[in-house]
Amino acid sequence: MSSPPEPVVTAPGPAAALDAFLQHLELEQGRSAHTVRAYRSDLAGLLAGVGDTHEVDLALLRRWLAAGHAAGLGRATLARRAAAARTFTAWAHRTGRLPGDPGARLASPRPRHAVPEVPTAEEAAAVLHAAGSGAAEDHPVALRDLLVLELLYATGVRVAELCGLDLDDVDGERRALRVVGKGDRERTVVYGVPASDALRRWLARGRPALARQGSPRALLLGVRGGRLDTRVARGVVHQALSAVPGAPDVGPHGLRHAAATHMLEGGADLRYVQELLGHAKLATTQLYTQVTVERLKVVHEQAHPRA
Repeated sequence: MSSPPEPVVTAPGPAAALDAFLQHLELEQGRSAHTVRAYRSDLAGLLAGVGDTHEVDLALLRRWLAAGHAAGLGRATLARRAAAARTFTAWAHRTGRLPGDPGARLASPRPRHAVPEVPTAEEAAAVLHAAGSGAAEDHPVALRDLLVLELLYATGVRVAELCGLDLDDVDGERRALRVVGKGDRERTVVYGVPASDALRRWLARGRPALARQGSPRALLLGVRGGRLDTRVARGVVHQALSAVPGAPDVGPHGLRHAAATHMLEGGADLRYVQELLGHAKLATTQLYTQVTVERLKVVHEQAHPRA
């Protein structure tokens, strides 16, 4: 009598593996919803057409990146995709879904860190002056838009952080905001008198006009009484900058960059700007705020005894 055949062991389907990986990022690593969505978007293309996870090898990873390059993807995007693939294959190998870790041998192009154009201090002042004039009649949407611009430029917060603020996150007495950033890291940022005035007017006359029964405790509200959508906030910034002749067409990221750059030009300490922006690494702040070699040379010559 012949023995029954050995059962065939197959790797779990790629869709199930991807779902498990994303749950790992969210629940065990504490990654934000935005980060998890970015991983899903990148890895879905990698795993499309793959029958099981054992098919994910170095050749597949290289073909995937090459196809992206042929499609015209930038170096930064390809580098991000390669990093996502390496994180996934390391996890898949560690959890027994891959016999090896092909991502460990995957090279990726170094992104060119092009610094975006940002408005000058004079252009930023003109944008805020125009927004203030538009809010002179206390229209609730105009008051909200003024506050969006003032807080983005005053604090350098990300637009998602701004739209995620609740009323309890505002300390008007100290002119400070409690912000939850990437990786659920909490920090405190401060703002000046103009932003404080815009906040006071919004809370007194703008927000009550837009609030509805059942509105959330969000600081910023949309016209229907819900939490302000980040897409609406981006539109506010683009529209405000387009009204100033010569100002670059940038979104909230540009105002964040401008806030940090202008502070450094005014003599702010680099580590303070790092804390303001919520960067985990000082090198990120140095790149983000366009600290040029020439500027570092000037500081070195002024401070070092043997410069």
